[in-house]
Amino acid sequence: MSKEALKFFYAYIREMIDTGGEKFPKTISTRLGVKLAEVYRNKGINSLESAIAMLYRAFNAKCTMKKIDDSTYEITIKHRQKSCPIGGKVNPKLAKMIQESICYPYTKSFFQSLFPSYNFDGEVKRCILMEGNRYCSYILKMNKK
Repeated sequence: MSKEALKFFYAYIREMIDTGGEKFPKTISTRLGVKLAEVYRNKGINSLESAIAMLYRAFNAKCTMKKIDDSTYEITIKHRQKSCPIGGKVNPKLAKMIQESICYPYTKSFFQSLFPSYNFDGEVKRCILMEGNRYCSYILKMNKK
């Protein structure tokens, strides 16, 4: 994607948040996560590991999963550049809003829709927008309903 297109995309995200508040992108992100889960289901993707790997491959990122226990994973996503595909370069003021309005609702709705017999929760550990690095990581907890 060209730099100009990325700049437009980042400006669009910020404007959407400024115009509609945090709930507007949260609603859209949640719905997009549900739609992606539907696509995965139709393609027969039904393992957590495969779903996670494919989810981040779309961002041209490498993903690793570390199983902490039977219900907890640490997911680490390594991007090619020190830039978040959603929020752009390091920007601690924007990080929490991007996480809570876009990343978390999208990811949670994706997992909940793809694996409806589980509840999912997560906690961000590292974020490009906060640290200016190439990594994002989070703890994913899944519990049987």
